[in-house]
Amino acid sequence: MTRIDHNTSRPHSFVRFRSVRPTDGAALWRLVRATGTLELNSAYFYVLFAADFGATCLVAEGDDGELCGAVIAYHPPTQPETAFVWQVGVRPDCQGQGLGLTLLEQWLALPANRSCRWVTATVAEDNIASRALFLRLARKYNTDCEIRPHFTADLFPVDHPAEPLYRIGPINRGTPPVPL
Repeated sequence: MTRIDHNTSRPHSFVRFRSVRPTDGAALWRLVRATGTLELNSAYFYVLFAADFGATCLVAEGDDGELCGAVIAYHPPTQPETAFVWQVGVRPDCQGQGLGLTLLEQWLALPANRSCRWVTATVAEDNIASRALFLRLARKYNTDCEIRPHFTADLFPVDHPAEPLYRIGPINRGTPPVPL
């Protein structure tokens, strides 16, 4: 658990990071809904993720005890050195403080993610904020970000934009991140 002083006049001057607990499912659902930009999955999905993948996920709690950010992620079974980021979310009143990148850095430091050399995520072309966030993560770790087709629009049963795969790495764990 890490606490960071953001020294801002925003509602949350302190943020505490921790892995997800099984009881965090409902709060994750509320956080994703509050962002207004992330694709909201069923409440069951977030409860299941919190229960089964909590060690590979991270939340940020504000000084009010409410979640102000989260990384929902897992390790693909056939890629043990890879962590797939399903969603990164920051509550609107906490945005604009660099919390998204800090969330990803703290998430990579979780014990369950320390052996990961690759970070992957799918990002729709119109999601400019997420695209920029993952490119910043690659710069932070002084590594590549390969972008390639992955989930094409025709794979979805409803109208949904294509989601290319962002593959960041390899991440050298022996080298400190680059200040941005």
